[in-house]
Amino acid sequence: MRGRGAYSRLKYEGGAHRVQRIPVTETSGRIHTSTATVAVLPEAEEVDLKIDEDDLRIDIFRASGHGGQNVNKLSTAVRVTHIPSGITAVCQDERSQLKNKLKALTVLRARLLDVEQKRQHQEITEARRAQVGSGERSEKVRTYNFPQDRVTDHRVGLSVHNLPAVLDGEIDEIIDALASEEQAKRLQETLA
Repeated sequence: MRGRGAYSRLKYEGGAHRVQRIPVTETSGRIHTSTATVAVLPEAEEVDLKIDEDDLRIDIFRASGHGGQNVNKLSTAVRVTHIPSGITAVCQDERSQLKNKLKALTVLRARLLDVEQKRQHQEITEARRAQVGSGERSEKVRTYNFPQDRVTDHRVGLSVHNLPAVLDGEIDEIIDALASEEQAKRLQETLA
């Protein structure tokens, strides 16, 4: 499912799904059980990084090293520090203080963007682990029972008889029940 509202409808599908079936090759009619884990995550948004001028400390100093008399006599080197994160960028390549400042700001922005992207990636990884769990049968959220043509969602205790329709994507009844349960829990928490 794609488009607006896809995540809000499909977020309930995350977790361990158990399948009970009798394979064609099974001669004694025993039921075989398999488990598949599903993670449903919102599409990651592009990181929009805004740096507040008040969060920056800019230090001007004389460059060191080779470069002739101009570099060593004039204060053209720039150090930009992002105060909340402590990340620093220094530039002393150019003869102009302004050019060095712009270069240092560019480097600082790239470093802050990298930190933010890593943080976002970590959040997504943790959300995925929380949904999937260990994948053990005891963590199941839903069971698809082929011999009885039944789908049971264990979180709300709902059973639906028409397994082929559910497998074709007709899961609105299950999702509606899960959404109602979530709304009821939120309302209870608000009133408590």
